[in-house]
Amino acid sequence: MRVRIVHDTIYRYDRPVRALVQALRLTPRDHDGQHVLRWRIEPSADGRLTPREDSLGNIVHMFSADHALDEITMRVSGEVETADTSGILQGSVERVPDPFYLRETELTAADEAMRAFAVSASGDMSADPLGCLHRLLESIHRQTAFDTDTTHVATTAREAFAQRSGVCQDLTHVFIACARHLGIPARYVSGYFFRADGVVEQDAGHAWAEAKVPNLGWVGFDAANGISTGEAHVRVAIGLDYLGAAPIRGTRQGGGSENMDVKLRVERGRPPRQMQLQVQA
Repeated sequence: MRVRIVHDTIYRYDRPVRALVQALRLTPRDHDGQHVLRWRIEPSADGRLTPREDSLGNIVHMFSADHALDEITMRVSGEVETADTSGILQGSVERVPDPFYLRETELTAADEAMRAFAVSASGDMSADPLGCLHRLLESIHRQTAFDTDTTHVATTAREAFAQRSGVCQDLTHVFIACARHLGIPARYVSGYFFRADGVVEQDAGHAWAEAKVPNLGWVGFDAANGISTGEAHVRVAIGLDYLGAAPIRGTRQGGGSENMDVKLRVERGRPPRQMQLQVQA
């Protein structure tokens, strides 16, 4: 599938910002099942945009501006060719050993109720780890409602599990917390999701988890949709939790209060003109 993405993040300030620095984890990498055809980052303001790689292998662009701004838009756009690999990730850049992804964070720490749920929902992990993780995925998807009005960026897995609702990042944190309790390395993935129902204008990017299944490898689990990852998923960045894979994080001097708006369009891309002519012929 060819997926086309245009993603604008707009920041508005009630007083001019004197300077700002932003870390942009907004650029996907190639791996088996995903090939980046074209990709571009376009800040609306003058500044320095410097690419690098972080410790987990994410492509990070550091943007800095040292002049007054009362508004800035960070646009990313491009096309990615995807293929269905049944959720199995191969050919990805891996910079740290798998046990690193057993580390607990504040956003992914499990409480006693979650630990009990993880064990009862999954079953015998030693006998069928992949089947257990799919049962865990199904249980989280069935018992935790997707609701954009109930949580915020700093919502923990414990809070989302207790209220049985949250956005995709919250359901992902719950899955990660449960998987790590079961001894399975798990990580947060930020990216984009092509909706088969024809909705192309979206409110935000998407998030899911990857778990390291013994004798199989990293496998993607989308708790918000209750499915394994496939050709509708465009993988961008990974982290221990949302904060480690957030699309944009930064600091600024001045600016007063800040208002952020997101405009995102995810749609099926058009085939190259040559392919269109071949089909017509």
